[in-house]
Amino acid sequence: MTQPKPEAAVLRRDQLVTYFEGAVRSDPSTHLVGTELERFGLARDEEAGAYMPIRYAPHIQGVLEALVRDYGWEPGPDRGTDGEVVELRRSGASITLEPGGQFELSGAPLANVHETCEEFSDHYEELDAVSRPLGLTWLAIGYHPFATREQINWMPKGRYQVMRNYLPTKGSMALDMMSRTCTVQANFDYSSEAQCGERLRRASALAPIVMAMFANSPLVEGQPSGRVSSRSWVWTDVDNDRCGIRPFFFERPFSFERYVDWVLDVPMFFFKRSGKYVAHHQPFRHFLEHGAECPDGTHATATYDDWLVHLSTVFPEVRLKPHLEFRSADAVGSRFVCALPALLKGLLYDDAAGDEAMAPLDALSFDERIALWHEAANEGMKSARVHELAKRVFKLSQQALENFNVLDSKGRRESRFLEALEPLVDEGISPGEDTLRTLGVEKLGTDAAARTAIAAAWRFAGVEP
Repeated sequence: MTQPKPEAAVLRRDQLVTYFEGAVRSDPSTHLVGTELERFGLARDEEAGAYMPIRYAPHIQGVLEALVRDYGWEPGPDRGTDGEVVELRRSGASITLEPGGQFELSGAPLANVHETCEEFSDHYEELDAVSRPLGLTWLAIGYHPFATREQINWMPKGRYQVMRNYLPTKGSMALDMMSRTCTVQANFDYSSEAQCGERLRRASALAPIVMAMFANSPLVEGQPSGRVSSRSWVWTDVDNDRCGIRPFFFERPFSFERYVDWVLDVPMFFFKRSGKYVAHHQPFRHFLEHGAECPDGTHATATYDDWLVHLSTVFPEVRLKPHLEFRSADAVGSRFVCALPALLKGLLYDDAAGDEAMAPLDALSFDERIALWHEAANEGMKSARVHELAKRVFKLSQQALENFNVLDSKGRRESRFLEALEPLVDEGISPGEDTLRTLGVEKLGTDAAARTAIAAAWRFAGVEP
C-alpha cells in the first residue's frame, strides 16, 4: 500500500501509469487491510449550556499537542496557514483534519482485521484520555446532527480555502460535504492490473448495498432528513467531474491507463509552491503539458508530488491509489467500525464470494446502478430489494471470513466483527435508524437538551479489540 517516487525530475505521462503498476502486490498472502474513520468533535459551551462544534484553537490544537506529548505521535510535514500543526504521524498511521474539524485516523496497512481493530481500540483510548480534560466529546455519525453551515469552524489549511472558493461553483452541497460529513473507509490491495479492475468493479457495484448497511446519518439540523444516509445524498451535488460512480469502472478490460486518463481530465484544485497553495483549475493534463504561472511570476512545471496531490482530490465512491479505497459508508460507532473492513475483505479477497454477491447486480445498466444508489441512500434496507441484497452480501462475506480462518490470540475468526451488524441486517434497519429509534423523536431538535441527547446517542465509545 505504499509506492516509491520515480527518480526522473521531469514528470512524464508514462510515470502516472507505472505508479499503479508499481503498487501491485503479486502474492495475495501479503495483501493488507487499512481502515480510516472521521468523527465530529463537540465542546461544551458553559455559557450557552450546550454542545457546540469544536474550533482549531484551543480544542483540536490541545488534542494534537497532548497526543504528541503523551503518546509518541509526531507532527507531520503539512502545516496550517500560519504554521499550525494539522497532521500527526506514527508507525504508518496518520491523524489529519478535514475542513470542518472532522478528526480522522488513517490507520496503518495491517495484516488482518484483528490488527486494525486493535489499532482503533488503542486510538480511542488515547483520544478519550486527552479529550476529557479539554471537555471534548466525539461523534461517530455520517452527517453533523445539529450544526448549520454557519456554525462550523473551518480549519486553518490553505488547501481548504481554495476548495471552499472553487467547489461551490460546481455543486450546491459542496460546502456541506466539506464541513458536515464524516465517513469510515477501508483500503485493500491488488495482485495485478486485471485483479485491480475486478475488485474496483465489484466494490463499485456493491457500494449502494454496503452504504445502506452502514447508513448512519438520519439527521440534518436536529430533525430527521427522511433519508437513511444524508451524507450520501450530499455527495450527489458536489462536483460531478470528480465524484460518484464512474461508468468506465464497469467496462472490461480495465486498465490503469484508463483510470489515469480520467484523472488527467479532472480540473485541479491547486498546486503547491514555496509552501503556498496556488489555485489552478485547469485539467491536470493541461498542467502536465503546459505548466502554470505562479503569483511570483515564476513558471511551475508539473511534478510527481503535484500528481499525488491531484490523485487525492478525485472523489469517486471507490478510489484507486496504491490501494483500492472504499469510500461509501457513513461514519459509525465503535460497534460497527471494524465491521466495514471485515465485510469488504470477505467480498474482495475471496473472488468466489465476491462474484456470487455481485451476480444479481452484474447485468444492471449504468442508469439502473444510479437508481439503486438513490434507493439505498433514501430508503436503505426498508427497500425490499436492497434488504434482500444486503442479507445475501452479509452471509457470503461472513462465510468467506470463516473460511479464511485468520485467528486472533483468543482463537476468534474475523467474522466476529460482523456479529453486531447481523441483527440489524436481519431486521432491515441501519445503525442510524436503530439509534434514532432508541433516542426517540421527542428528544430531537437543536436546543441544549437535544444536543446533549444526540451527543450521548452517537458518542464514539471504545472499540473492543
